[in-house]
Amino acid sequence: MLSVFISNRLRASKHQAGLIGFLSKSSTLGVMLGVAVLIVALSVINGFEQQLKTRLLSVVPHVAYQAPYEPISSWPDKVSLLEAQPGIVAAAPEISVTAMVQFRGELKAAQVKGVDFLSHHKVSDVGQFINEAELASLSDDDIVLGRHIAAELGLERGDKLTLLVANPQADSPLAAPKRLNFVLAGVIDMGGPIDRSLALVSVKRLQLAMGLAEDQVTGLRAKVEDVFAAHQIAMTAGRALPDLVYVNSWFRTQGSLYQDIQMVRTIVYLVVFLIIAVASFNIVSSMVMEVKEKQADIAILKTMGAKDSTIFATFAIQGVSYALIGALVGLFIGILLALNISDLFRAWVELEGDNPLQGVYFIEFLPSQLHWVDVAAVLSITLVIAVLSCLYPAWQAVKVDPARVLGG
Repeated sequence: MLSVFISNRLRASKHQAGLIGFLSKSSTLGVMLGVAVLIVALSVINGFEQQLKTRLLSVVPHVAYQAPYEPISSWPDKVSLLEAQPGIVAAAPEISVTAMVQFRGELKAAQVKGVDFLSHHKVSDVGQFINEAELASLSDDDIVLGRHIAAELGLERGDKLTLLVANPQADSPLAAPKRLNFVLAGVIDMGGPIDRSLALVSVKRLQLAMGLAEDQVTGLRAKVEDVFAAHQIAMTAGRALPDLVYVNSWFRTQGSLYQDIQMVRTIVYLVVFLIIAVASFNIVSSMVMEVKEKQADIAILKTMGAKDSTIFATFAIQGVSYALIGALVGLFIGILLALNISDLFRAWVELEGDNPLQGVYFIEFLPSQLHWVDVAAVLSITLVIAVLSCLYPAWQAVKVDPARVLGG
């Protein structure tokens, strides 16, 4: 208690000391900004990772088997075969083609997927992002388009449109494409690049357009239990298929996103903790100057019987208190910003009229997810750095010789 009392008196007296007061305040401010920035940055990174798992990986195939030459026959049997493999949750047929969407003379390219509307929900959560339509209730004449495709063509729900698909049975590559008529049943609104490219139609319509039998498709997709083991599961399960297929997984197509997120997390940890360390070690310089300035006071305390441990604790508490104040204020600001950064970003985009994430990343908004484990880790590491920073000046205070100081 005596050390705390003396530390408070020193702090109160130092408010009048120009340079020392400035250094202590700047170090506290540096710790505060570093902690706040780290909390916000980690929350945004956590948000991107969450969106990758819950949004992107819920729609893109975990595992895909694509026939390079001949179509996959008897797809219901192959689906059952895949679902019996370890790690596979569900499987479904799929036909993927690149086509042009035509409406009132305007054309827009799209990645068209022919799916089984009744079973597609087992392997994809895209239905959760479809407005004004239920995937399982769609008919063979219905089509679902990405929000940006529909907006750029001026399409509204119920409009009739034409899908231009290359004719695989034509002798010449310059042959006229097949024209398939559909009715827009809904739009996909995921808030990312998928809104600009994806179109969903009935697998039966594409089977007819491509001259395939009712039990033939060009690909199969599967949902796995552990998304981070998708590639191993894909290779193992693929060996059970009798067809010649290309094996693919989300880690090949989207894995770089996950690796980027983890790399950015590591860089943020390193850089911001270095900033906190620099700010904390500013405490060292202010504390060393204070020890030199207060040598006479320290000497008097020693002559009055103050123990070395009391002197050491006094200056250690003094330094840690600066870092603790900065850390607590930084935590408050960081948590407040992390909880509202998505709304602040949305308001800024509406004000500026330009979204810097549009067409760049897999989502077009700034997500945030606050993990209290991160908050505890940031606070703990900051305090550890602060304590280490205070050891040297506190030890210097203990080494003050009363006879030399007072005798001189």
